[in-house]
Amino acid sequence: MKMTNLIGQILLVGVILSSHAGFAQTITGKTAGLENTANGKIIKAWYTAWETRDWSLMTQILADGFTFTSPLDDHIKINAVKEKCWPNAGKIKSADLQQLIMSGDVVFVISNGYNTDGKLFRNCDYFTIKDGKISAYECFFGPGINYPTSGK
Repeated sequence: MKMTNLIGQILLVGVILSSHAGFAQTITGKTAGLENTANGKIIKAWYTAWETRDWSLMTQILADGFTFTSPLDDHIKINAVKEKCWPNAGKIKSADLQQLIMSGDVVFVISNGYNTDGKLFRNCDYFTIKDGKISAYECFFGPGINYPTSGK
C-alpha cells in the first residue's frame, strides 16, 4: 500500500468520525455494548474466531471478495489470509477491545491483544461491512513488539 493511500485512509477515518460524532458509538471495555448491534456481533465474531482458532466461524463472517490489509499485506484475498496470517491465530491468547467506534458500516477498533506468552500487542483495526459481512479489514500495528507471528 502506498504511503499516500494509507495517510488518505487515516484522514478519511478522522473526517468520518468527526462528522458523525453525534451518531457514532464509542464503547470502552472488552465487549461493552457489542452485542447490541448487528455490526457489533460481526466484529465480536472476528475477534472470537482469532482467539478460538475457528476458521469456520471466520469464513461465515467474510463477504465474497474480502480483502485483508496490514503493514505487511496489501489487499490480499481470503486464501492468502488463511495461508499467511491464520497460522498466527495459534499465538493469540486474547484481544481486549479498548475502543470501538461505529459509523454505519464502518467500524474502527483499538484493541490490546495478548500473545500466548502473555505479552501485550496493540492493534488499530478498520473494518468495512457490506450486507452483514466483513468486506475489508485493515490492520495498523507497529513493528515487532510482541506481535504474535508464526515465525517467532
